[in-house]
Amino acid sequence: MRRSRRLWASTVVVTTLALVVAACGGSGSKAGAGEVDPDGTVTVYGTEPENTLIPANINDLGGTKALQPMFAALVGFKGDSAQPYNLMAESITTSDSKVYDIKIKQGWKFHDGTEVKAHNFIDAWNYAVHANMLNAAFFNNIQGYSEAHPEKGKTAPSDKMSGLKELGDYEFQVTLNSPFSVFAIKVGYTAFAPLPDSFFKDPDAFARHPIGNGSMKFVERTPNQNIKLTRFDDYKGEDKVHFKDLNVKIYISQETAYQDLLSGKLDFVEALPPSALAGDKYKADLKDNLVNGHLLGINAIAVPSYVPGYNNPDLRKAISLAINREEITKTVMHDVYVPADGYVSPGIPGFRQGVCKFCHFDPAQAKTYFQKSGFTGNLTIASNADGGRKEPLVAACNSIHNVLGVQCDFVPATDFGQFRGLVNARKLTGMGRSDWAADYPSIEDFLNPLYRTDGSANDSAYSNPAVDKILEQADSTADKDAAIKVYQQAEDLIAQDLPSIPVWSEKGAAAKSKNLKTAGVDFRRMADYPSIQVLKK
Repeated sequence: MRRSRRLWASTVVVTTLALVVAACGGSGSKAGAGEVDPDGTVTVYGTEPENTLIPANINDLGGTKALQPMFAALVGFKGDSAQPYNLMAESITTSDSKVYDIKIKQGWKFHDGTEVKAHNFIDAWNYAVHANMLNAAFFNNIQGYSEAHPEKGKTAPSDKMSGLKELGDYEFQVTLNSPFSVFAIKVGYTAFAPLPDSFFKDPDAFARHPIGNGSMKFVERTPNQNIKLTRFDDYKGEDKVHFKDLNVKIYISQETAYQDLLSGKLDFVEALPPSALAGDKYKADLKDNLVNGHLLGINAIAVPSYVPGYNNPDLRKAISLAINREEITKTVMHDVYVPADGYVSPGIPGFRQGVCKFCHFDPAQAKTYFQKSGFTGNLTIASNADGGRKEPLVAACNSIHNVLGVQCDFVPATDFGQFRGLVNARKLTGMGRSDWAADYPSIEDFLNPLYRTDGSANDSAYSNPAVDKILEQADSTADKDAAIKVYQQAEDLIAQDLPSIPVWSEKGAAAKSKNLKTAGVDFRRMADYPSIQVLKK
């Protein structure tokens, strides 16, 4: 997912000492001394989503902040540990990791009052594939995917995957192309959420007013301003929220958002702006309102193969070796980030240090590779400039320029949506920011979407048949530990090609306002909504 994240990612819930004491003292506390308002409103920092709020068509953090509480998938992840648990699923069973029998819990409702049934999952998954939605490739393990998924310029021969079979109102069977041990947690990704019958009658109307089955329901969306949700009181999941209304407020400037948080106009930011990090200013600003977490994610710079001159391994090596990660993470990012030298996040089973042999600072070696590349011209790195993304990328460009002597410029996009539009349309004219956070805690999620040919988040348009073959072998390895070793072989090949350049990983430093008693940040680099409690005013 386009967002940011340790085995497993830990959510740290913060409270002031006085509030902890009050909470431990029972229910007799008074307003102003720690009493919780179950009907309070929470406002969180947001960025404009890339697409409409349909589960299989969103993979950015801006959209996920609204989508995640609106939809409940088969599997959920504990906010304080990222451990998977059955959410809508009653059970997910398999004897061979190829055929899965899924039973869903009865009595769950969509926000329009209709009951969630097995066909709502089947129909949603088929639609995502046949309509070639952004996350369509996440379903490619399912038998019949190739017949239902349209190739470029062609119509798919079927609108249904043969591997999906309804066994009753509350049970369905999924047959995969081959064994895939990750499938039972992969279905916890929001792209696998069910859709109500009303979606298929009028998808355009649904896009304007989404109807989910999660803990919060849609109220309204004003582009570039906010997305408003309210609590769904009939929700049956264990991840209920403890407040009434959620306002995802869209900001262009992270600095402005931070100042709003300090003044109480905003309640949660999942990352701190550069001005707050400088000189550890945030420690004095926030005191006990700092929210620490451990995130599962990697920040990288994609080097698109379609940009003239960039499909050059020596150039990519030179650029990577010219970036002083240690200095940038210390002086610009103030140790909230740490240097990255691989494609899998620390904390994910299968993570290894030093996988990328060109992800350290070596000016002499960088110059040698740059001369060998024969590259002429200038370099650019594009990104949305909000959310504190500009400063470290400007520093990376400066480091590249200082070492290689080539002009390197940061190219700002209007907002995240515009930037991702350029990336997905393959219209970048240079390098581009390519951050990733776990959709579910698996090494597979850090490789297939990003580096498989035509992967849903393959920002560099990378294609290596040898990598594809190893990933396919890893996917079909039924034993989880054995599969991890095969995925690692794929990562080794990717690290040799450097289709994107790993730069740093985020430790996790968020903040809550004085209006909240408790709040946590989860492994997806967003507020852990069930952990939030609002103070009575």
